[in-house]
Order: sequence, then C-alpha cells, then structure tokens
Amino acid sequence: MACGSRTDLCATAPRSDAICHAPRASTTAICLLLILATFCWSVPDAPAQPSTDRPASSAHSVTLRFVSWKPDHPRLWDEAIKQFTKAHPHISVVRELAPHSSTAYHDLLTQKLKNRDATVDVFFMDVIWVPEFAAAGWARPLDGRFSSTMREEFLPATVAVGRYGEHFYGVPSRIDAGLLYYRKDLLTKYGFTAPATWEELVHQAEQILAGERQAHPTLRGYSAPFKQYEGLVCHMLEFIAGHGGALLTADGTKSTLTAPETLAAVQFVRDRIIGRLAPRAALTYQEPESLSVFLQGHAVFHRNWPYAWELVNNETRSTVVGKVAVAPLPGFAPGRNAAALGGWLYGISTYSQHPDEAWALIEFLSGHAMQKRFAQEAGIAPSRAALFSDADLLAAAPQLRNHFAVLQSATARPRSPVYPAVSHLLQRYFSRALAIDHLDLAREAALTDAHIDRLLALTRTAP
Repeated sequence: MACGSRTDLCATAPRSDAICHAPRASTTAICLLLILATFCWSVPDAPAQPSTDRPASSAHSVTLRFVSWKPDHPRLWDEAIKQFTKAHPHISVVRELAPHSSTAYHDLLTQKLKNRDATVDVFFMDVIWVPEFAAAGWARPLDGRFSSTMREEFLPATVAVGRYGEHFYGVPSRIDAGLLYYRKDLLTKYGFTAPATWEELVHQAEQILAGERQAHPTLRGYSAPFKQYEGLVCHMLEFIAGHGGALLTADGTKSTLTAPETLAAVQFVRDRIIGRLAPRAALTYQEPESLSVFLQGHAVFHRNWPYAWELVNNETRSTVVGKVAVAPLPGFAPGRNAAALGGWLYGISTYSQHPDEAWALIEFLSGHAMQKRFAQEAGIAPSRAALFSDADLLAAAPQLRNHFAVLQSATARPRSPVYPAVSHLLQRYFSRALAIDHLDLAREAALTDAHIDRLLALTRTAP
C-alpha cells in the first residue's frame, strides 16, 4: 500500500483520555506529543464494507470490525474473509476501509482508538506505529497468544518491530523493503546492467534518455514518491543510509540531519534527481502516481515496494509487462546500499469486546496458507520465513529469491512513541530541501535537528 500525504500540525487538539502507559518516561510530555501528532485532525468515518454475505444471526454470534486501508486487491481480501467466516460460522467480519494513504489511515484509526471505540476489534499497524500504540495503551499485548514458538516461524525483523518494551503488540502480516525496478529492455539495448551506485544510475539514465529522445520524448530517467508524506521519509532514508548517514544517532537521542554524509545525500537528490532525472512534478507523487508513470512506460528506473512486481507484470495494468527487472536500490559506493524497512502488523484494540474472536481472525490471516496465497496472487512479500523456500510459491513468484536478502537487511526508521511528530518534521525538512533550489540545507537541517532533539528529550527516562 502507499503512504499518504500529511498536513501541518494544528494549533489545537481534542482531549484524549486514552493515554498513556509509557514506562519510566515523561508521561505527560509523551501524551501531549501523541495528542499533537495523532489527534489534531478530524477524520470522518469511512463507510463500512460488509465483507461477508452471511449475517450474524445466532444468539452466540459475534461481529468483528476489521479496520484497514483500501487494499490493492479487494477480491483477494473478500475471498479471504469469506473463507474465514466459513470456518468460523459464529463470527461475521465487517471491514472498515480507510483511504489508500497510510497517513490518512493512521488519522482515522487513532481517532477511533483515542475515543475508545469499542467497535474496533482488529486493525493493521504500520511497523513504525507500535511504540506509539503501545505507549498510548491502544494496542492489546499479545504475549499470551503470540507464543515464542509461533514467533519463530516469522522473519526475525518482522517480529522485532511488533515489540515495545517487554511485550509484543503485533503479528506480522507482510514485510516490505524498497526495491529498484528498471526497464531491462532499455538497459540491455544500451549495454548496461542494474546500477550498483546512484552515480551509475544517473549515468545510465542520461545515456538512455539521450538515445531514446526521438522515439520516446516523454521518457524520464527516474520515478519515485517525493511528495511530503511518510513515503518521502522512507526514500530519503535510503539515500542517506546509502551514503553512510542516519536520521538519528545510534542511541536514538539526537537528530543527525547536519551530519556531512546526510547533507551530501540530500543535496544529491536535490541537484541530480529532482528536475533532471525526475520531473519536478515528482514532488507531488505518492506511490500510486510514481508507479503509474512507470507502468505507462515513461520511466527507466522506479523505486517501490515488493507489491509493485505483480502490477508491473499485470497485462491489464501495465504496458511494460516482460520488460522489467528488479534489483536492490543503489548506494553511493559499491556494497553500501540501503532499503527502508516497511510492513504491516495485525493488532487487537484494547477496547475490543471480542479479543478471542479477533485473535482467531489474526491467526487465520497471518497463517502459512493465507500468506502464501497473497504472495502468489498479489505479489505481497510474506513475513513467514518458510515461504521463502516454498517451491510452489517460488515457481509462481521467483522474484522473492532476489528480495529475500534485501528484506532481511532493510533499514528501520526511528522507533519512538513520538515518531509521528518526528516524521512530520522530517517530511517538512525533506520537502523544502528538494523543492527550494536556493534553500540553505545546512541551516534548515540545523533548525530541524533542534526541533527533533527537543521532542526526543521529552521521552527520556528520568534519572
């Protein structure tokens, strides 16, 4: 799924009573930040979509409400829920769908949890939301259900992101990491292989654009999401980590945007990518828009998550079927590249009246058979380790062989209860840095570092 656009923090925020249980932290400060970061937008409820054709009718029947984003493959989800309700005839499932944007979905979900909405039972959590949801007391600890034996069946990184403090709050649904999609027909025509460095990518793109200018005047070198939203943080992290930089210090207490390697990475994107390989219109692209450019055959290179593989090779959606290959994202030196870690977890609301039935749904959806089906038919990278050696799955989705190493070594974004507020500052900084040619990057980075440091200081343990 795609991440979503974000607006500025509003001046006032509604009061929340649903907080906070952050151990040994400055609780009041964290609560205030969570309010500012998550509650200041009034989000109308999305229309609920009944996902089963069988109404609950018996005296012991239970209706679960599953809140998620709008899926790319609605038929698959409909069939999965139908299969679950067939196996559990006393449970009905109503899916409440938020917009495709993860930021808009975050707003809708946190609004409900802030209000202690007891109708919410199961929800999707982005891997970066776990500290926020756990500290606020919105997500129910799953330690008693998600046993150590079960956890061993998943990729370690996907389990680790569901933990906060001593408890596990999420069950892995899927894992994501940034990948480089490229037109193998064009690279082959000009004698290139997949680039190992960003400089090499720029060189290849410029050579191909020069050679194709007459035949394909609309062809661009690079298509990626550069709009101000969470996806921008993911992609800029890939440039920065690939340059040896980071968003925060190793202990997570300081922002490092003014570090030389971080500044150099941001300047590279502003000076060599935006307005050159990628049109300035890319500053308005989220994932769907940037993917659409690539699917229409208008870009040589494209950055996206694993799910894009199925769409790129879908004859009803793509004009470049059979002409695309995928590789790890480049770095700034051979062997030094980075991919942002993404993915989604299933969680159970603290306020759910049906935790047992909610767990049954999570067990079903995160199970081997269902993850295999989503990987085969939707191109979603599974979180279960055994599926990466499943012969049937690899025959249907051979790209998973190449994805595995990237998924295993992906770079996580900062984990903090105040991450939404930190992300907002990062998004604003990156967006201004890329859009304003004359902006003093060092000064802007220093200002943003100071703002982020003040946020992070409020979460530290008291001596």
